[in-house]
Parts: sequence; structure tokens; C-alpha cells
Amino acid sequence: MIEPTLNYVLCPGPAAAPETPGRAPAPAQQHRMAYWEWNATGNPAHPHVIVCVHGLSRQGRDFDTLARVLSQHARVICPDVVGRGRSDWLADPMGYQIPQYAADMLALLAQVHQQAPITTLDWVGTSMGGLIGMGITGQPGLPLPVPVRRLVLNDVGPLIQWQALQRIGQYLGQPTRFGSLQQAADAMWAISTSFGPHTPAQWLDLSRAMVRELPQSAGGSLTLHYDPAIAVPFKTLTQEAAAAGEAALWQLYDHITAQTLLLRGAQSDLLSRETAQAMAQRGPRAQVVEFEGVGHAPTLVAPDQVAAVADFLLTAEGAVAG
Repeated sequence: MIEPTLNYVLCPGPAAAPETPGRAPAPAQQHRMAYWEWNATGNPAHPHVIVCVHGLSRQGRDFDTLARVLSQHARVICPDVVGRGRSDWLADPMGYQIPQYAADMLALLAQVHQQAPITTLDWVGTSMGGLIGMGITGQPGLPLPVPVRRLVLNDVGPLIQWQALQRIGQYLGQPTRFGSLQQAADAMWAISTSFGPHTPAQWLDLSRAMVRELPQSAGGSLTLHYDPAIAVPFKTLTQEAAAAGEAALWQLYDHITAQTLLLRGAQSDLLSRETAQAMAQRGPRAQVVEFEGVGHAPTLVAPDQVAAVADFLLTAEGAVAG
């Protein structure tokens, strides 16, 4: 079975001291963003690149199932957004916001393009990853190697329901210790049932990269993979600030020229059906696909979810989704 390679790109902005014992510090005023590259095309310089960016408290290995399908036809790049997974943590927690994440993605795309020229660029973004994608595609003049051709927004739009943000804020950044991977998976499932039905094996696979080992001096147990400080800017958000940001997000959305697919969990508490309908009628006029029995957010593991994304991204290649 194909597996990804782990790579790093240097991005502007100082990193915190490494949490992992033995990990070298990043160069001054820079941090490392990790990314997983999948490529089963037989061409290491394949010109079609698909970037897949995860949600707020997740990491790049969330896309393993989807990437195995897409990587038959393209280079698939799945970053661990800074502060998550194998990436560095930031010295200033207030950097954990969309402008920093978008700047990091520009550095990533520049490096990937330098390694092998990109001629076709697509973006898949779940929740926060979709907001980053809107920032990348909705601002004309950004130094992209090529414009984003197709954009998949997974259960996110310019208007985010305040109640969903409050729900996420209840668990984000809370201290956690787990005695085993199974215990961690069970705890994460308790706050993730809105992801929809998963087999125990599927959920365990999704949970593996969500934890890291603590050093023996700290008891050798497991904890979540991300910097708890990602919650700092999130917790400063007020309902008034969120409402003020909505107009700016709609402006970004209205400037998107990429062909757009909007995925929505039919029971989502973050993306309302009304917002999805508005996104179908303005800006790039997104094609909307809903998944019954799923809330926020579809994990892109179920065959129908994978097929929806693969069909949308690969149609022009004449490829058949697997």
C-alpha cells in the first residue's frame, strides 16, 4: 500500500522551543511546517498538484484515504498546519490565525513548484482548511505558481454558526493524557460523533496521528498532537468579532474564480443550509453536495464522500475515481 513521504518547508515567523526531545530548533525568525506528499503517478514531477488542508484541531494524515485515490493521478500535498502534527509550534500564540496559515501555504506552494513546476493546482479544505483556501483563492494578486483551478470547501463557508464555535471552544486546548491509543480514540470519538458513522478500524486509523508520546519524565503517556496554545486566539473571538469577519469572508468568497464544490454534512451545526444555498447563488456559485447522517465535518473516508471529491477534481483528467 502506498505511503506518503514527510517533508518540511521553512516559513516566516519565529518558532517556540521544540517540545520533542532531540529536535533541533528552527532557524531564527522561522518555523518549519511539515507536509505529507503522496504520489503514485510514476512521475515524481507530475504537474498536477492537489493540496489538502485539515480542520482546526486535526492534521494532514486525516486525508490518507482520499489521498490514496487522488495520488494515482496527481501529487497530493497534505500539510500539518503550524502548531499541529509534525510542524513546529509558534513562539507567539496569536500567530495561530488564518493570515499566518495562508502565508505558510504560499511558502509551501513556492517550494513544491520549485521542486517540480505546477501547471494544475487544486485545493481541498476541511473547515479551517477551507477558510485558508478561501484566503488563498479569494485574493487576486497573491504569488501563486498558478491560479487554483478547482476548490473543494468541506463544511465551511463565510458564515459560521456561533453555537458551533462555542461547542469547539469547550474542548480545544484542554490538557489531556491517555494511557493508550484506544483510550485516546474513545475520548476523541466522544466529542466527534458529528463526523458521522465510522467503523472502529476507521476511527482508530483517523486517531493514530492525533496523538504524540510524552517523554518518560512526564509519565510516558500520550497527549494530543497539537500546541494547546492554538486555542488562545480562538478563545478571544467574540460573537461581535465573528459577525464583523463575516463580511470580509463573503468578499473573499465573491472574488473566487476557481470552480467550487461545497460539501455539507446534512446535520452540520457549523455550516447552515441557508449559507450553503447562498454560496450556490453568488461568487463562484458552488456546486453543493450534502451527506445525510453527517454533521461537522465529513471526514472524506466514506466511499461516497471520496467519490464526490475525486469525481470533481479528476473529471478533466478522464480518470475514474477508485
